[in-house]
Amino acid sequence: SLKDKLDGNELDLSLCDLNEVPVRELAALPKATVLDLSCNNLISLPSDFCSLMHLVKLDLSKNRLQQLPLDFGRLVNLQHLDLLNNRLVTLPVSFAQLKNLKWLDLKDNPLDPVLAKVAGDCLDEKQCKQAAVKVLQHMKAIQSEQDRQRQRKLQAEREMEKKREAEQRAKEAQERELRKREKAEEKERRRREYDAQKAAKQEMEKKTKKENVQTRKPASSSRPPQPPRHKRSWSRSVLRVLLFVLLCVLCTLAACKLTELQHQPLCVSVNTLYEDVLAALQNHKTLQNLLQQNSQQ
Repeated sequence: SLKDKLDGNELDLSLCDLNEVPVRELAALPKATVLDLSCNNLISLPSDFCSLMHLVKLDLSKNRLQQLPLDFGRLVNLQHLDLLNNRLVTLPVSFAQLKNLKWLDLKDNPLDPVLAKVAGDCLDEKQCKQAAVKVLQHMKAIQSEQDRQRQRKLQAEREMEKKREAEQRAKEAQERELRKREKAEEKERRRREYDAQKAAKQEMEKKTKKENVQTRKPASSSRPPQPPRHKRSWSRSVLRVLLFVLLCVLCTLAACKLTELQHQPLCVSVNTLYEDVLAALQNHKTLQNLLQQNSQQ
């Protein structure tokens, strides 16, 4: 039992030939702020190891650790960290979040040359404290650079997204304009068809009407033309006047020939005119006979 190995706030699990860290049992011992896991066979730490946020001092020296969990920076209360003689090449970026770290030993690890130069030798207490400060600064710089790269990437992605959205909007606007133009053309085509049908219908009605008129025309032309009613009444009036004048002339002539009025000046003139007209008619008849004889010869 781990409780049996707990001495105050110190828990010594070194030289236990451990291949895995008993995280669940360690989480049940929040008083164990000092944990020694040195001289074991640990190749890696589980991700839930970073939930042991109560740890203040941690010794992982002389294991075979190749890397630390990505969220190792969650151990924000950690002040002393011994990673001597492992197989670490780099540290996770979250390492920059260990703001309380005061002591660090990274000797005897195949570290990246830049990280190894920053960490130094850590041959004494002072150098190990300086290593903690310098490594934290280095990791913070890396974190800041990664944040800037991430921001630039996000900005580029946002700009790319905006560009795609703008292209999409332009494409949609173009498609809307195309549909609008096609719709207008379709309306114009239908309007022309309607106008053509209307014109054809009117032409057909006009032709039919003309044929009907021509069909009715012979029947109406067979009837004798009726003189206008007003013209007929005028001719009758003129005829009546002429008959009345002729009757008056005959009456006057009879009165002047047969009555005692024949010696009156008016009757004398009438009788003379009558005799002249008779003579003229006789001469005209004689001339007509003469011309007829000449034509026969």
